[in-house]
Amino acid sequence: DPQQHHDADEAEKSLSRSELLKKHLQRPTGKESNCCSGCGKRFNSSVKLKIHQRIHTGEKSFGCDQCGRSFTAPSHLTIHQRTHTGEKPHSCDQCGKSFSRPDSLMVHQRGHTGEKPYSCDQCGKSFTTSGQLTLHQRMHTGEKPYSCDLCGTSFTTSGQLTIHQRMHTGEKPYSCDQCGKSFTSSGQLTLHQRIHTGEKPYSCDQCGKSFTTSGQLTLHQRTHTGEKPYSCDQCGKSFTRSDHLMLHLRIHTGEKSYRCDQCGKSFTRSGHLTLHQRIHTGEKPYSCNQCGKKYSDKRSLIKHQK
Repeated sequence: DPQQHHDADEAEKSLSRSELLKKHLQRPTGKESNCCSGCGKRFNSSVKLKIHQRIHTGEKSFGCDQCGRSFTAPSHLTIHQRTHTGEKPHSCDQCGKSFSRPDSLMVHQRGHTGEKPYSCDQCGKSFTTSGQLTLHQRMHTGEKPYSCDLCGTSFTTSGQLTIHQRMHTGEKPYSCDQCGKSFTSSGQLTLHQRIHTGEKPYSCDQCGKSFTTSGQLTLHQRTHTGEKPYSCDQCGKSFTRSDHLMLHLRIHTGEKSYRCDQCGKSFTRSGHLTLHQRIHTGEKPYSCNQCGKKYSDKRSLIKHQK
């Protein structure tokens, strides 16, 4: 009977629908179903949970066809590929600067707005990124989680460790396109290039004198303020620079870290060793521009010119 077949079909459909509803109602809530069994972290979607779990499994299913590097998520691969293509699709609407990542743009825009949403709970200093806050907090805790496997020296950032390891390997991947000199870090190259360009982007607001680095400006400003933040814990003498304090401390300890490999004489400063070594080499790098007479140190040249 066609009617019976129709009723049976409807009953089957109804049963299927009721079974689906039952299964749906039996499903755990979003918070429970999107919870990582490895670490307990919760996500608002199953897709984000799946990507997160790859941290625990080590799975990296998305490979770059240019360099072979692999990633846990397709979005991570897309961002990486921009290092090959040079694509920077995220632009600042205030200054026009472009970025390969949306989060890099967001951090940049805080430079315009002055927003610093991450605050240190110990000293109150604020930062534009959570990463900057984490690094700052290590100043309070003394934490140095990155250790050199060759000499054991520890560092607060992975970047500092990478630069340090180049001392062991001799690697200098950053080269000056004007003179060919190579450096272990991009920061060192940037500073060096200012020798060629004459750029001095840091100016003193009191006297107008300009400097190539922010550190040089800070030291200079202490000539105006008289600030000497580095004190000797043995005699109380204060210094404007940490390296001056370190040299001073050697008076108390008697330490002479710089030794001549020809005669064995030791010195407290590398500069003193350099001057001493000229006795052995006969090097006289300072010349009088009037008579041509040469000297091993600048002080002797100045005395001669007087």
